[in-house]
Amino acid sequence: MHRTIQVSEHPQRIMSLVPSQTELLFDLGLGDRVVGITKFCIHPEEWYRTKPRVGGTKQVDLEKICALKPDLIIGNKEENTQADIEALEQEFPVWMSDVKDLDEAMDMIERIGDLVGTVPEAARINTGIHSAFAELQPLTPPLSAAYFIWQKPWLLAGEGTFIRDMMVRCGFSPVTDDTGGRYPEVSDAELAALDPDIVLLSSEPFPFKEQHIAAVKMVLPGTPVYLVDGEAFSWYGSRLLKSPAYFMQLIRSLSR
Repeated sequence: MHRTIQVSEHPQRIMSLVPSQTELLFDLGLGDRVVGITKFCIHPEEWYRTKPRVGGTKQVDLEKICALKPDLIIGNKEENTQADIEALEQEFPVWMSDVKDLDEAMDMIERIGDLVGTVPEAARINTGIHSAFAELQPLTPPLSAAYFIWQKPWLLAGEGTFIRDMMVRCGFSPVTDDTGGRYPEVSDAELAALDPDIVLLSSEPFPFKEQHIAAVKMVLPGTPVYLVDGEAFSWYGSRLLKSPAYFMQLIRSLSR
């Protein structure tokens, strides 16, 4: 983003505007140093119940944030809006991540650890993530897959997304290409033409449930459709310690 922020040596009033990074701050042991989160920061549950919430990731409450007087705000280029970030950085140090794959996620964890003074804890988390992904054995042969994040309209995970990197590491070959952007919208006819081997319906941001499987099967009548944990595929903080175990369970079920 071509900008420099100035923070105290160890910020004591930290605010997170991104759920996956909120969970990371908890696992870094920051405790009371985190003074605000969003309404979507559901992990850990104890923080969700007790920490002040400052709106959503796409529409933050600027007055609540100002009242909490943060000395560091942590956001993300995709999760938060440019207008909100530009308004906040007039008053506060705002550190932004931009995570599109596993390497960038681990770099983010290292940088936040350095920023808040928890370098050993960040290194421990990254060591665990590296080890967990090293044991992940992808599907063989790969399956072409459409990963749905929304309905009405259908939106798929496309090029340049963290989800896509996780899919590839699992042995899924995404059916989208670089022509439709990061989250391409597809019609029923376009979806049928893509003809994936498998469809993955994510639990977030749209909460796909069993009743949505039938709608997909109307378009792709012979294609297996699975509900999958969106946090495992899209949360790029310390949740990555747990994601490979979930992926291996999913891969085993598909292999059967």
